[in-house]
Amino acid sequence: MSQTAAASVLGGVRDLLPTFRDRADEAERLRVVPEASIKELEEVGFFRLLQPVRFDGLEADPVTFYTAVRDIASACGSTGWVSSVVGVHPWQVALFADEAQQAVWAEDPNTRLSSSYAPTGKATVTEGGYRLSGKWSFSSGCDHCTWVLLGGLVFNEDGNVVDFKTFLLPRRDYAIVDVWHMIGLSGTGSNDVVVDDVFVPEAFTLSMGETGQCRGPGQAQNTSDLYKLPFHSIFTTTICTPIIGMALGAYGEHVEMQRSRTRAAYLGERASLDPFAAVRIAEASSEIDAAWALTMHNIREEQELVARGEQIPLNLRLKVRRDQVLGTQRAIDAIDSLFEASGGRALAQGTALQRAWRDAHAGRVHAANDPERALQMFGAHEFGHKIDPGMY
Repeated sequence: MSQTAAASVLGGVRDLLPTFRDRADEAERLRVVPEASIKELEEVGFFRLLQPVRFDGLEADPVTFYTAVRDIASACGSTGWVSSVVGVHPWQVALFADEAQQAVWAEDPNTRLSSSYAPTGKATVTEGGYRLSGKWSFSSGCDHCTWVLLGGLVFNEDGNVVDFKTFLLPRRDYAIVDVWHMIGLSGTGSNDVVVDDVFVPEAFTLSMGETGQCRGPGQAQNTSDLYKLPFHSIFTTTICTPIIGMALGAYGEHVEMQRSRTRAAYLGERASLDPFAAVRIAEASSEIDAAWALTMHNIREEQELVARGEQIPLNLRLKVRRDQVLGTQRAIDAIDSLFEASGGRALAQGTALQRAWRDAHAGRVHAANDPERALQMFGAHEFGHKIDPGMY
């Protein structure tokens, strides 16, 4: 992807930020990101950032993608979250067999996909593929998509688990159940997906064991280094980045509020003259900067290894997870500190600060942001212990 194309997408996204900020209340009221926002992101090329060039995609630097996500989330957490998780899926589809890629994009390169990766579905081996059934929760943005990626355990004839796969299904093969009534990320439309005994051809599945080794049949057609990065590095950073963006938006809102705020309890003192308020701003801004810098640095380090044709070592993949979960925590700590110091007006419905506070804490409970598991794996590996398979 040329620098000009990257700048065009990022510039287009930034031009949309005031509109997304104005629509944040609407997203919460509708419980989904407004269709107009999705269309505008499509028009500026956002959803094609990680899509293969052969399907009119941009094969962008993932840091460009994450920068766009961060900026969107700074204006509206729900829009940033949906943009991130829907926008990353072309990266995984590029790893599927060519037959699956053609089915998704050949007729419409603007096709979008949602997902739910927890293996709550059951697949049984049958001739030419699998029979899949189950219910999956938290499929963010599913109402804006016509395909879905679902995680499922594969059982053989003896009832034993033989694989953990991602299954790719078109809209006709699943139902969406409207269950999303939440206090945070309430505009993401993260509804349930239900599948009732559907046949999924082998070509429309991808083994998580294979992606864990940075491999996939689609690499035969999509040879860019982009598609040789670790699945869990790409996808967990996709979950962390919107929260960093929310913190960035909360920071801007807080600073603006404090510039004009007077504190009645302190004899009308201007909040901007409070030295303790200044300290909080300094600390919060550093936490946000550290979260972003470390997260992107690790992705860059993985890219450099791939570019040299070298294998990405386990300790680096674990470091990605370490700094991803801690990046989420740093962002939330910054929001909490700013929220505490913002005064009663920050509690009002419609204010960006309280929405960022709710959205960030909602995003924190995603499995990818579970700090103890990621940190335990890193520490155990540093001590030389064998670690259990996990999201690394």
